Amino acid sequence: MAFNILVINPGSTSDDIGYYRGDKPVFEVTVRYSIADLEPYEGKNVTEQLPLRRKLILDYLLDHHVPLAEIDGVIGRGGFIRSVEGGVYAVNDKMVRDLETGKYGGIHPSNLGGILARDIARYADCPSFIANPVVIDELQPLARYSGMPDNPRISIFHALSQKRVARLIADKLGKPYEKLNCIVCHGGGGISIGAHRQGKVIDVTNGYEGEGPMTPQRSGSVPCAKLVQMCFEPDVQERDIRLKLRGKGGLIAYTGTSDVKELEEFIRIGQKRPGSLINCTQQKAKLALDAMIYQMVKYIGAMAVVLEGKVDFVALTGGLMYSKYIPQEIGRYVSWIAPMYVFPGSEEKDALRVAATRALNDPKIVKKYT
Repeated sequence: MAFNILVINPGSTSDDIGYYRGDKPVFEVTVRYSIADLEPYEGKNVTEQLPLRRKLILDYLLDHHVPLAEIDGVIGRGGFIRSVEGGVYAVNDKMVRDLETGKYGGIHPSNLGGILARDIARYADCPSFIANPVVIDELQPLARYSGMPDNPRISIFHALSQKRVARLIADKLGKPYEKLNCIVCHGGGGISIGAHRQGKVIDVTNGYEGEGPMTPQRSGSVPCAKLVQMCFEPDVQERDIRLKLRGKGGLIAYTGTSDVKELEEFIRIGQKRPGSLINCTQQKAKLALDAMIYQMVKYIGAMAVVLEGKVDFVALTGGLMYSKYIPQEIGRYVSWIAPMYVFPGSEEKDALRVAATRALNDPKIVKKYT
């Protein structure tokens, strides 16, 4: 059956919203919040923004003549809850408490997804869900070992995007996702690379902070001894180190910018845009970009070993894949592993819509958060 689904995907300064009658969008919009909008909430818990964001979503429904009574289900992006298996979860009181308090991983804008979904679902008198949050944990036991028993590897990655693209390709191949082995690389501000074995992500790089390839904004895995030394340098604060790991690491540290499109243009023509933040030579910019790609393919190769060489396909997704150069270079390194498919963008709104539709068609698949 087709259903009327509201999708809410919150970000730090915007909300990505879509409303669908069946698979037909009534509207898809990114609501951007100005500095003036967010100024009253500066330094406060992000949940203080709920009334602002709730009102804007309800206003969009009103502007598009969508009566609340026609909505069959509301689904939000999953935030930092306790580690769970992949799937669709009903939003319940315990989940909302964990999202509001940041008990697991702190308060991230994505935490607002489940809270807003339930709030608006209550107005509409319909179910609310999240699906495949970033904290999905399906790691096999060996993948948890880090070398430090008190510092195990953890699973935080672009689960929603990775699983959606893997299912799309499985459908294209005419086989169930649960019967295939694949490697999926999501590349954006953060990069996560996962080994999917018969429907489970048995190993994955932590795309949030701490490991894997360097990214446009994150350092990825770094030499440990030097990092420890940096932590004890005079006048260095914890926030300084955290910024080196996430926010000011990776390409931005080497080139001055995390804008890959601008960086590729500079590499190609040798000229910077007006107001450009690029602070390196054309040659150094190309070396930094190639180094990021080099690290990406190293981890793709590592996941092929995790799957014992039995790989049905390699998938590339995320905003970085709008580039022609990046997937082309990745393909040059990894095409021997398995056929490669490229899906630029995140597919997140569609992934959420499809997840909610599955849940409404078959309520037995909906999992309870405990």
